Formats: sequence, C-alpha cells, structure tokens
Amino acid sequence: MAESVRELVEYLAKVLVDHPEEVRVTEVEGENTSVLELRVAKDDMGKIIGKQGRTAIAIRTILNNAAAKVRRRCVLEIIE
Repeated sequence: MAESVRELVEYLAKVLVDHPEEVRVTEVEGENTSVLELRVAKDDMGKIIGKQGRTAIAIRTILNNAAAKVRRRCVLEIIE
C-alpha cells in the first residue's frame, strides 16, 4: 500500500509539470514514517510549489490523507 502512496504523488506531479519524464519520487522508509523525495525539472519547480506554496500544501494534504488510510505517516520533501 505504501507503493500506491508513492505512485499517487508521482501521478499528481506528472500532471502538473511541463516535463513529466523528469519527475522522480523516491521513498525512504523509516519505522513509522516514510519520506517521499520529489524531484522535478528546474523549470517545473514553480509549478510544483505554486503561489505562496499552495500547490505543495495541497499535494501534502492529499498525501497525508492517503497515508492515513494505510496507517502510515508520510512526509513530502521537494528537492531541487
């Protein structure tokens, strides 16, 4: 199920950016928490973050709700 959470973030990112082939999501698993590292093309960074971080907040909200369903805690890090 944790794989489906990673795929969800990857799907959302690919829909938002101009270069979906450069979207990479890697998962670093801990005991109770997973850290998802999202990498996109430099040109697409603004689209992922959005005005005043609203897009990033929305993605994190969706991620947290999906992770709660599988009883995990997930953190999204957007990496340049």
